[in-house]
Amino acid sequence: MNSAASTHRVPRIQEPTDLETGWRRLRLFEARVRERLEAALEPHGLTCSEYAALAALHYSDDGGHLRQQFLAEAIPINQSSLSRLVGRLERSGLTERYHCAEDRRGVYTQITDKGRATVEEARKSFVAALRSSLAEQREDGLRDAITTLLPD
Repeated sequence: MNSAASTHRVPRIQEPTDLETGWRRLRLFEARVRERLEAALEPHGLTCSEYAALAALHYSDDGGHLRQQFLAEAIPINQSSLSRLVGRLERSGLTERYHCAEDRRGVYTQITDKGRATVEEARKSFVAALRSSLAEQREDGLRDAITTLLPD
């Protein structure tokens, strides 16, 4: 490596407003936390999106089943991605799908006993990784970046 390459300056990104800078920092923060959560959930055979869907079903006040449209909005994910996600969970025996009796166009997803056990076990890893990630970010000035995003 030549000396010019080793002294190369790292570029800075300077958005025109604090609002835009805060938004970028928040997105970067979310990506770092999500990366840690994905790693924590991997031994349980789950992605963050799969865990979010199972947790929404498990902790819903409707007996562990939700209409797929509501589930998509709750985690949040678009409908086509949710269909693929629920298909993976169903093939793994973690959820089941069924049609609404009153409106056959409505599709519900129901968490299974295996899904409940999986989310309970994965939750320990999820919460530990989330706590750890958030604690590391306290000193990063993130609070100021978030405050910038909120209206007065």
